[in-house]
Amino acid sequence: MKWNMDMKIQGAFMKCIVLCGCLIGFTCLATRSVMAGEHKVTLMFGGKFCEAYLGDVETALKKYHGVKGIDFKSMKGHAIVTVEDGTVKTGQLIDTVNGVKGEGWHCTAQVMR
Repeated sequence: MKWNMDMKIQGAFMKCIVLCGCLIGFTCLATRSVMAGEHKVTLMFGGKFCEAYLGDVETALKKYHGVKGIDFKSMKGHAIVTVEDGTVKTGQLIDTVNGVKGEGWHCTAQVMR
């Protein structure tokens, strides 16, 4: 009987550890989401035929670790770039777009304030 009771206690103890671990993990995840804020940068495009090559622009911008999303649809001729705070500077985004070019076409960008 004592052995059976010890197994029940161990089982309850293990469930408690697993539950506590899950709660700690969830708390850390929630805290990280709040602490790692995001902001949006609106870029206005220019350049010869740039809008025909938005896929190239997207590929170039997504190379940055902190770029979380790019919206080309909300504003024609613009990109709304969602960036994780403290990771990518606005100037880096502009320089990246300005570097997107090919034979007979190029892109330019400036920040909309």
